[in-house]
Amino acid sequence: MAAQLVRIGTRGSKLALVQAEYMKKLLEATHQDLQAEIEVVSTAGDRSQKDNRPLSEIGGKGLFTMEIEQKLLSGDIDLAVHSAKDMPTALPEGLDLVCYPEREEVADAFISFKATNLDELPVGAVIGSASLRRRALMLRKRPDFKMVMYRGNVPTRIEKLKQGVADATLLACAGLNRLGLGDAITSRLPLDDFPPAPGQGAITVETRTDNKAIRELLAPLNNRETEITLLAERAFLEVLDGSCRTPIGAHATLDGNRLALHGIILKPDGSEFHEHRLEGTAGDNIELGKEMGNFLRKQAGDRFFEDWQ
Repeated sequence: MAAQLVRIGTRGSKLALVQAEYMKKLLEATHQDLQAEIEVVSTAGDRSQKDNRPLSEIGGKGLFTMEIEQKLLSGDIDLAVHSAKDMPTALPEGLDLVCYPEREEVADAFISFKATNLDELPVGAVIGSASLRRRALMLRKRPDFKMVMYRGNVPTRIEKLKQGVADATLLACAGLNRLGLGDAITSRLPLDDFPPAPGQGAITVETRTDNKAIRELLAPLNNRETEITLLAERAFLEVLDGSCRTPIGAHATLDGNRLALHGIILKPDGSEFHEHRLEGTAGDNIELGKEMGNFLRKQAGDRFFEDWQ
């Protein structure tokens, strides 16, 4: 009897391929009669890597998902593997996020060949980053830093540091770990001062709403803690209409049935910020995220969001 074939769609970056291969192995190990194959889909976000503008000016998070989602809807692929932080909060009709495997490390990595931590960098040091959140958090702590746009895949960004384009950069620890580049981490930024992007460190799987067979195959691979915390962070993001234009950080943790959420919103230059912490139960995760978003939106006032438009 022929093995069931499952087609996995992914971006073509090294990290995306590692994540897709991880899901392939999980599926095949869990279902002995299944064979998974990976299909690389070229996305607008990948094709714009040489464009040095912020993603917000090019098209936002959808740049990394649109073409993949079109293939899902047409039936050319059965599921798609994404970095959760790249996923817009509003999905196309007919598609759902249905699986959240165990989350990797959530912190941001500080990488430098000139200093062992942030405090050792001299006044006016140049920090390379394409993330509005990271840029705003850095400027909140060190307004003297000079922030420069810094795009490209992980090896490219590290090579730029070696060439002296910047004195330091920030990357997700999760991506470095998955790529086997954990040794490149100079130090880890504290989560209290540098909350991660909502969903950072997590993989999520998208499929068609009506594809019951794929949903059933993915169900055993779902991690309860990842799902609960990630949905809280995404609910927070959704209330704030989060996109690549918005410096937002969020980190949810689960201890037994107790859920804690830390959220922050910032002006792009780090000059003003609002943050809050809430606790509740695991079953209230989405409501907790919405409550946090509404609280910060009210606390900041409408004028705070004018820079985000």
